Amino acid sequence: MAYILALDTSGNSCSVALWSDTGLLIGQEELAQRQHTKRLLPMVQELLLEADVKMSSLDAIAYGRGPGSFTGIRIAAGVAQGLAFGIGCKVLPISTLAALALRAHTYSSMAGLSYACSLDARMGEVYWGEYIIDENDPQLAVAQIAERVCSPLQVEVMNSNYVACGSGMSVANMPQGIITSAQSVRSELEPRALEMVRLAAAGFLLGHQCAPEYALPVYLRDEVTWQKLPRYQ
Repeated sequence: MAYILALDTSGNSCSVALWSDTGLLIGQEELAQRQHTKRLLPMVQELLLEADVKMSSLDAIAYGRGPGSFTGIRIAAGVAQGLAFGIGCKVLPISTLAALALRAHTYSSMAGLSYACSLDARMGEVYWGEYIIDENDPQLAVAQIAERVCSPLQVEVMNSNYVACGSGMSVANMPQGIITSAQSVRSELEPRALEMVRLAAAGFLLGHQCAPEYALPVYLRDEVTWQKLPRYQ
């Protein structure tokens, strides 16, 4: 029996989720602007209590590694690292854009779609990525392009059939063609732990977990502080 806990504080909401190979999949999400540090651990405790699972039973802790709020992704990475060191388990860094794609996928019934994911990066820029979701693929979310931060005027979509999602779709200067050409637009969606834990479970089964010291945030804007993804161990 395996248990994976996921944490996300990359945006305005704070969310946690728990997955087990027995079929368990539960999560909590709440708006927590500037309250992430106060709410994250209590939410973890509430979730584990609801599932009647001890912290020491966790096999891995996943977290939203970015891109997103610099402060937010540091909080999730730090808490995941601390908890993993405490109980001696591995960590799984999860892309917030991939999680956003998987969340948008739950609202779509069309086959062959890709998910153009965009988060407001402030300073007139957006975080951008594009994914295909395949429920039968062990990787689950497959990136079509490398994640990047750029001006909205520089975004492009690889697949002509796509869903546009995330807060970046509402920023000024987002090309109107990106919006009008989409099969649907879900600009209200944010990344959350419930999808992250599903991605983490797929990664866990493929051996993508790593040691707690590699629980680092990923910054796309600043190449000096940008951290490469850890090597799998």
